[in-house]
Amino acid sequence: MRGVITLVVLLVAMAILADSAMFIVDEREQVVVTQLGEPIDAIRDPGLYYKIPFIQQLHTFDDRLLYSDAEPAQIYTQDKKNLIVDNYARWRIDDPLKFLVSVQSVSQAQSRLDDIIYSAIREELGQRTLVEIVSTHWQAIMDTVTQRSRASASSLGIAILDVRIKRADLPRENKANVFDRMKAERSRTAKEYRAEGEEAATKIRAETDLSVTKLTSGAFQKAQLIRGEGDAEALRIYAEAFQQDPKFYEFVRTLEAYEKTLSTGTTIVLPPSSDFFKYLGKYRTR
Repeated sequence: MRGVITLVVLLVAMAILADSAMFIVDEREQVVVTQLGEPIDAIRDPGLYYKIPFIQQLHTFDDRLLYSDAEPAQIYTQDKKNLIVDNYARWRIDDPLKFLVSVQSVSQAQSRLDDIIYSAIREELGQRTLVEIVSTHWQAIMDTVTQRSRASASSLGIAILDVRIKRADLPRENKANVFDRMKAERSRTAKEYRAEGEEAATKIRAETDLSVTKLTSGAFQKAQLIRGEGDAEALRIYAEAFQQDPKFYEFVRTLEAYEKTLSTGTTIVLPPSSDFFKYLGKYRTR
């Protein structure tokens, strides 16, 4: 009976010893094995592994992408504006051995990361104006902050994938003054643009009026020249016609004068013997 009990005790002890010697690494984890407090190995591939019971210890860390959200903090820009900046970062444990030696836990790592990222953001935003931060250079600022934070965090065994600012806002007591100043600057810029536009419009109108005057003068001069040439041609034709038969020409011109002057309702007071009625008198005698 005693032998059976001893065998059972030995089997239980062997089972406990085997259980303490074997461990499983999940695909979402990475494990650092320490022996008497000293790191000796880092296991990142999932599977079944063995260790020396009671001598070697396991330190398990997350192998997935982690998220760190820092508390909002104040930062001064190059043009002396006070900003409330709220940022976050995505990161992962890249070297578990360095991570265990430097920070030991995720909570400690997040605290160190907050300091590293805040330092990079403060340095970068301190070299930029408020307009550059909120409008023109936002992406370049974020890329620079990410690179600087990544370089500083690499010694901790941490790989920073991305740093982003969720909110960059002015303190409430400064918003009204800043907005009024921005409105005044925009209004001054708009007035300058309007003045430049009005000046350009006046110049264009003056140039257009000058062109119209030149064109009108040229057209009038050309019209007068053509009209003069036409009148000269008409006089030449009349002169040639008159030279061919002066009496017939005189007769035709007199008839035209009758047509224009002796219309209905016209009264002419002239003696019948006047030269104007000489052809009419001849017609009556016949």
